[in-house]
Amino acid sequence: KKVFLVPATLRPETMYGQTNCFVLPDGDYGAYYVDATDEVFIMSARSARGLSCQMYKGNDGYTKEFGKIDCLETFKGDELLGLPLKAPLAKYEKVYTLPLLTISMSKGTGVVTSVPSDAPDDYVSLKALQEKADFRAKYGITDEMVLPFEVVPIISIEGYGEASAVFMCGKLKIKSFNDKAKLEKAKDETYLKGFTMGVMTIGPHKGKKVCDVKPVIKQEMIDAGQACLYYEPESRVVSRTNDECVVAATDQWYLAYGEESWTEAVKKHVLSDSFDAYDPSALGRYEYTIGWLQEWACTRQFGLGTYLPWDPVWVIESLSDSTIYMAYYTIANHLQGADNLNGDPSKSPDQIDPKDLSAGVFDYIYRNKPYPEGCKIPEEKLKSMRDEFRYWYPMTLRVSAKDLIPNHLTMALFNHAAIWEEEPELWPRGYYCNGHVLVDAEKMAKSKGNFLMMNDTVNKYSADATRFACADAGDSLDDANFSRETADSAIVSLSNEETWITETLASSVLRTDGEFNFMDKVLINETNRLVVQCGESFAKMQFREGLQHGWFEMLLARNEYRSWCQDSSVPIHKAVITKWAEALVILICPVCPHWSEMLWSKLGKEGFAVKASWPVVDEEDKLLTRQAKFLRDAIKRFRGTAGKARKGWTAASLLVTNEYPQWKIDVLKFMQEQYSDDSGFPSTFMKDMKTWSGKNITDKKMIKDVMQFGSFMKDEANEVGRIALDLDIPFDQYAILESSLTYVKAQLGIPDLDILNLSTAEGVPDRVAEQVTPGKPHLWIR
Repeated sequence: KKVFLVPATLRPETMYGQTNCFVLPDGDYGAYYVDATDEVFIMSARSARGLSCQMYKGNDGYTKEFGKIDCLETFKGDELLGLPLKAPLAKYEKVYTLPLLTISMSKGTGVVTSVPSDAPDDYVSLKALQEKADFRAKYGITDEMVLPFEVVPIISIEGYGEASAVFMCGKLKIKSFNDKAKLEKAKDETYLKGFTMGVMTIGPHKGKKVCDVKPVIKQEMIDAGQACLYYEPESRVVSRTNDECVVAATDQWYLAYGEESWTEAVKKHVLSDSFDAYDPSALGRYEYTIGWLQEWACTRQFGLGTYLPWDPVWVIESLSDSTIYMAYYTIANHLQGADNLNGDPSKSPDQIDPKDLSAGVFDYIYRNKPYPEGCKIPEEKLKSMRDEFRYWYPMTLRVSAKDLIPNHLTMALFNHAAIWEEEPELWPRGYYCNGHVLVDAEKMAKSKGNFLMMNDTVNKYSADATRFACADAGDSLDDANFSRETADSAIVSLSNEETWITETLASSVLRTDGEFNFMDKVLINETNRLVVQCGESFAKMQFREGLQHGWFEMLLARNEYRSWCQDSSVPIHKAVITKWAEALVILICPVCPHWSEMLWSKLGKEGFAVKASWPVVDEEDKLLTRQAKFLRDAIKRFRGTAGKARKGWTAASLLVTNEYPQWKIDVLKFMQEQYSDDSGFPSTFMKDMKTWSGKNITDKKMIKDVMQFGSFMKDEANEVGRIALDLDIPFDQYAILESSLTYVKAQLGIPDLDILNLSTAEGVPDRVAEQVTPGKPHLWIR
């Protein structure tokens, strides 16, 4: 029999440059008889087992019996050293088996062909044997087995020459195979460049690009009996029974998801406005999977599952099964009913026997086909089911996990497209996916004491606080973080708000007149804004963001209003706080329904909060929002200035101005030209502004101030629109500060405080005056 050492390679185009063959001296090898070729292969036991599970040609396996191969002899790698070999396509008539100590017996066949021109590991190993006589002597390698063999140039790469491995080893100063990190880097670079940029310089394909001739050379070698196909997993795969898995050619049914028209139809649907992935990252994953999902093995011969109708020895594997089960849900109330998992006809609400549910019946219900001949189910019952299906479909939303995007969820899209090919309006409209759940930023584990069961969590924190922490855990595909501290805080917060709202609305000191002051209007406007933003967030399944708007920001708005009223000795307005409270109850209802129902009842509202309409509010007054922000930001700056004031000061004033200095006016005029009411500033705005500054600002020391001012005003415009760029402040700063002066005094702890207009104030130092601009009053302490 012919005997072959069979190295595994992914680079058939490099076979022209072989100078030797490597084995692991202490590795375990065997001589295995291959029935298909009537030859003996020397390889590792692991790879021989894999080969015995694969096909040689057509449906003929490498061995007569699947999974079994005859081992004629076993030996250590050192027994193979020094063997003369004939290497296919090589320049040298005879090469030898040499030792390589870095071979992994869990990868490939344990036999490695050596191409030192284009494989850095091979070059370094061959050079070590050529330069170290004692190393050769240790393994019985003679000079004639190593010294005559020079690097054979086979592939030319621009910038790397005709021996890229030699070039990279010199470039990275690699001296031995102990330079593992450098060798890995050299390998990655040479392999990539060789494939994408390499041109053959030898053989019948000389002058052609490697990427074009690689598959051609592979097929030529197979046809000439110089090579055969062998498959193995990209990395080690271990089964649940702790067995190492191999690639096996088994009888199997496939779904051809890669069929072009099918793929294009699904892709078009997913990328259209008819489908919502709720997350750009998720949408990208669907698009990638649609392009990647070619043939999918959809059956197996063990485990639970639905029998494959045309080949019942198979069951449909779980990811392929149940991809349109939601269509069954629409009619299950007619067929199955309650407590009837076994399909007992006597328990069927419509008294339907499962035996009568033929393919024709389901075609009538789901695909608008004619009433099937000989059907035992009255047509009026089937029509009722068809109407119910048509009422509920398409599926607007399915909530699932991100790890099902590359398989089950995308398959559901494909299968809907196949069954309802002529009715794309019935295809799924949206998938929302989330990541896994962490507890306190760590993976759940009993050993860490953070393993939570749903019932235990609800019993400890209550249903609403648990839901609150879940909503706050995260919105993206990243793993959500359930924080027990958040759940604890939610209990306190919900309880405190219940007490405050009920006591406040029952108070007899609330204002009830029809006059709204500045802060009354601000709270109403903030409520209007947050109702809209919360609703938009919930509509996008962004519950953490919705919770931020609908709870935390609502409380902040109320806290600011309450503080203003207390410090200004002005009672809270009943109509204002009632509007706020009623909105809060509805906004938090999707997250904390029990709390909302209790408060809804205490507010004297009829019916259930969960059935109440979403609050109808006026459009946000962005000018009023800007005025409120003006006061809020001003107080923040005043606090900072007061905190830095030297001891012993005797007077304090608030300085305001309505006029910008000329250089800021010039900047604002430039920004007005650049701003679009539809799209805001262009993406190159800051770069453009730097160019404009260089041409128009004569004092180069001012450019930094110009860029900082422009950046600040850009953010303002992005938040409130073009009005931020007005040369004149569109509201009366003096009036706002004057109406809130008592509040400002209390917040700053400065009982004696007045307001001055910069244009009429006397004795203001230049350094102080420079701090005052329209919309940015300054606390002058002296």
